[in-house]
Amino acid sequence: YKIGQLYMISKHSHEQSDRGEGVEVVQNEPFEDPHHGNGQFTEKRVYLNSKLPSWARAVVPKIFYVTEKAWNYYPYTITGKSLCSFLPKFSIHIETKYEDNKGSNDTIFDNEAKDVEREVCFIDIACDEIPERYYKESEDPKHFKSEKTGRGQLREGWRDSHQPIMCSYKLVTVKFEVWGLQTRVEQFVHKVVRDILLIGHRQAFAWVDEWYDMTMDEVREFERATQEATNKKIGIFPPAISISSIPLLPSSVRSAPSSAPSTPLSTDAPEFLSVPKDRPRKKSAPETLTLPDPEKKATLNLPGMHSSDKPCRPKSE
Repeated sequence: YKIGQLYMISKHSHEQSDRGEGVEVVQNEPFEDPHHGNGQFTEKRVYLNSKLPSWARAVVPKIFYVTEKAWNYYPYTITGKSLCSFLPKFSIHIETKYEDNKGSNDTIFDNEAKDVEREVCFIDIACDEIPERYYKESEDPKHFKSEKTGRGQLREGWRDSHQPIMCSYKLVTVKFEVWGLQTRVEQFVHKVVRDILLIGHRQAFAWVDEWYDMTMDEVREFERATQEATNKKIGIFPPAISISSIPLLPSSVRSAPSSAPSTPLSTDAPEFLSVPKDRPRKKSAPETLTLPDPEKKATLNLPGMHSSDKPCRPKSE
C-alpha cells in the first residue's frame, strides 16, 4: 500500500485538476528526519477558485488556494494545510499511521493527542455513501473485481471475512479562528476531509491492478510524470486584475486604435458588481453562537490494504 498510496494520490490529483483549478506540485524531494528516518517531503498548492462566488472569481482569479505540506515516512505521515492566500487563521493538520488490524487500536494516537477530546469515525470504503458527482461504477468496491489479486467484490461485513487486513488511522485537527463562523466552518471541513479520504481509499482499491506490480522506482517515475502533466493541465491562468486610481486623460489621448473593440471607458463599476439599492441586507451569522473547545480534535480511522494483502474495514461503533 506504500506504492498504492503514491499512485492513488498522483492519479487522483491529475483527474481532479483542470485549467486554473486543481493541485499544483511546488516541491517533491527526499527528506531525512532524525526521529522518523528517510522520507519524502511534498509541497502543493490546491486551487479552489470554484468555491468562490462568481463575482469574486471574475475580479480575483487564482486568489484562493490551499498550501499543503506533507512529510511521508510510511507507515507514518504528516500533512498540514493552510489557506495562506485567503484565510491565514485557518489550518488543517492530519497525522496518519498504518497498522495490520481492523481498526481495533484505540490508543494509537495517545501520545499525539493525550487528554484531548476526540470523536472517532469509522469509514467503510465499500458501503459508505459518497457524493453523487464523484461516483463511478468502475471505482465501486461492491462491483470491482481485481484480475491480478482476486480481491473484490466487497459486500456488507467484508472486513470480517478478508485476511490479511490493515487500517489507516487518521488524526485530523481543524482550526478556524474567526469568531461567528468557527463552529460551522470546522464541522464543514471535517465532512469534506472525510469525503476526500473515503473517495481516495476507494480509488486505491479499485486501481489495484494498475499499481500492484509496480516497484518504488516505477511509482516514483509515474508520480514525477503525472505531476508534470498535472501542472501543465492547470497551466495558464487568466491574468490577475489590478485596479488602481489614475486620472482620466483627454478623449483624444485615450482613443483606441481603429482595430480595437469599441468598448466605452467608464469609471463606474460593471453591472455584475453593482449592488441593488433596494436589496435587503443579509445577516452573515446567527445572533447567538455556541463555540466549541478550540483544542478539540477528531480522529478518522480508514480502511486500506497492503500491496500483498486483502482490503479491510475497521469495526464500527
